[in-house]
Amino acid sequence: MEETQHFFVTGMHCAACATRIEKVVSKIEGVIDIHVNLATEKGRVTFHRKRTNLQEVFDKIRNIGFDVKAIEQLSTEGNPYKEIQKLQRRFFLSALLTMPLAWAMFDHFTWAPFIKAPDFLTQPLLQLILTIPIQFVIGFPFYERAWKAVKSGHANMDVLVVLSTSAAFFYSHYLTFTTLQSSMPTPVLYFETSAFIITFILLGKLLEAKTKLKTTEALKKLYQLQTKTATLYENGRELATPVNRLALGDILIIKPGEKIPIDGEILMGSTMIDESLLTGESIPIEKTIGHSVYAGTINQHGLLRVKVTKKDNETTLSQIIQIVEEAQGSKAPIQQTADKITAVFVPIVILTAMATFLGWYLFLQPDQLGAALEKTIAVLIIACPCALGLATPTSVMVGSGRAAQMGILFKEGKYLEVLGKCRTIILDKTGTLTKGKPHVTDIQIDSWQKEEVLRLIGAVEQGFHHPIAKAIVDHIQSTLPSVPTAEQVQIIPGHGVEAIVLGKKVVIANPAYQLHSLSPKNKQQVNKWESEGKTVMIAWVDAHFAGIIAVADEIRSSSVAAISRLKQMGLEPILLTGDNRYTGMAVAKQVGIKKLQTGVSPMDKATIIKNLQKKREKIIMVGDGMNDAPALAIADIGIAIGTGSDIAIESGDVTIIKGDLRRLVDAIQISKKTMTNIKQNFLWAFLYNIVMIPFAMFGLLAPWLASAAMAFSSVSVVLNALRLKRIKFHS
Repeated sequence: MEETQHFFVTGMHCAACATRIEKVVSKIEGVIDIHVNLATEKGRVTFHRKRTNLQEVFDKIRNIGFDVKAIEQLSTEGNPYKEIQKLQRRFFLSALLTMPLAWAMFDHFTWAPFIKAPDFLTQPLLQLILTIPIQFVIGFPFYERAWKAVKSGHANMDVLVVLSTSAAFFYSHYLTFTTLQSSMPTPVLYFETSAFIITFILLGKLLEAKTKLKTTEALKKLYQLQTKTATLYENGRELATPVNRLALGDILIIKPGEKIPIDGEILMGSTMIDESLLTGESIPIEKTIGHSVYAGTINQHGLLRVKVTKKDNETTLSQIIQIVEEAQGSKAPIQQTADKITAVFVPIVILTAMATFLGWYLFLQPDQLGAALEKTIAVLIIACPCALGLATPTSVMVGSGRAAQMGILFKEGKYLEVLGKCRTIILDKTGTLTKGKPHVTDIQIDSWQKEEVLRLIGAVEQGFHHPIAKAIVDHIQSTLPSVPTAEQVQIIPGHGVEAIVLGKKVVIANPAYQLHSLSPKNKQQVNKWESEGKTVMIAWVDAHFAGIIAVADEIRSSSVAAISRLKQMGLEPILLTGDNRYTGMAVAKQVGIKKLQTGVSPMDKATIIKNLQKKREKIIMVGDGMNDAPALAIADIGIAIGTGSDIAIESGDVTIIKGDLRRLVDAIQISKKTMTNIKQNFLWAFLYNIVMIPFAMFGLLAPWLASAAMAFSSVSVVLNALRLKRIKFHS
């Protein structure tokens, strides 16, 4: 039996750390899947419960030097602000101790004659005393993590930091005591190099942590929609009750201006509900008795009495939060490239540094140990692969978060990548291009007994939940006070239904059932309505023609604009519908789709998608998430359109909460912009290392400047990802 567990992991400082955890855990027998996100410091592992357990997984992670903690429920557990405060204290103390060393160092620069340092700051012993706490107290976590990494058989960023700073410190330490024991003049020391590296790395980590915190703002806003208490109405009294203690069927009082605490159904009152933070729709929605309301939305005006219909952990909002968490913690396929590179990057850097040292010490500046060490240290620092590890996860976090704010839910990061690559888009009709709520448009009953015929039709149809039957019944019940009861109800396969009502045999079926029995005038009327895209039903009473009813499903106001934008983006829309040819063609013409197939079943849709995929086409399937499930599953990307209470969150790879096709275009736009952003990050990270490493190897980059550049590289990647928060959408 499979089990999936989420966990926090602390102690990661570069992409090599995350890759190492995944590599070690994946080797455990019984582990099916593992991925760790450097940006969120969270991971997810799936394993066979009978072959391994969570404790074994966690022990492996701890053995290679990381702290791990299970997450019982996806939430804002953890305190990033506390970690930032720790980093701030370490950085400011390190900077304070580094300032005298920096003052002394700049005093030696000929281009800065205006900087004069007191003689005592240049004393080797004082510099040693100032550097010791930076190197071994403030910098102790680097040693600790480096030791754990080496002990487990791999190298990470901490190893590079320890090698470079230790080389600078201990070489300077050696020169200091050699000078004290002889009358030699004070040599060039590198204490400030060690101090600068640690200080700049801490500054980079601090800035990185603060900017990474901004990438989770969309998720924080979703959490803030949750309320912890509700007003329970019980025995005529109002009681403040924790939301997690509410039971199905409980009655709540919701006052004007309050958030809806849990999903429910309005029993009393009417109001306007602001669902903008949940769906991205800015216009408040009118709600009255019988309407569903959702946790996190805001009751603007009326006093409501609401019946609880979902548990607190099953609400629409909690499902959305979970999906966004999953998406932000998952990896896009492009990340695999970075993982493969970082797995071998640090060892290559160490070999490059050794080659640099030997080149300078043996050939370029023979026997100049200090000069060779300086170039080696610069190589070790400038080559840290931090930016490479942040390139993908930060963009995925911001992109999926921005999408969630607009009511677009990506299940995983990989769908962000694949969606923008698709060129063919399959669309269902009912509930996707149309509202999915048919209504009666025309009735032709050539008899003075019109009311009686409608009562008979209503009696037959009232027992069925088919959208067309429901539309007919709703119309009849709105005009007649009551309808009789039907008996001996039978389905006519492929055509309609028959029953006995008040002793009369009533048949309601499509025109194909007994087309030959219709008069030329009635046939003409049927053809006219069908050509307009309406579904036509014929009624017979005791084998005599009784009337014609036409039902139509209204086109969504957003469909025409959405299809136009899809075509402008180079996508080819295809309509697949189970309706007849006339209805399908009428809808396709209205929205601007040229390719269509009609009369197809849900399984036919899946077969058509498979055939297109055989031609190496990547397919997007858009449906209402119910009868389109086979097609949604087989497509490269399945997009479920939610309508009202039917959000169909589990049906697709991407879910659009409200049935607005313009959000489909926005989803594709987010995908394309996120992938562009990731590629920009990779380009920067790769170019940074490719360009800067040679500078360091040839002595054109001082170690302290290398540490500053390395910190800037990581921060710049996160700042670039944050630009996705400013994506503009069409209204």
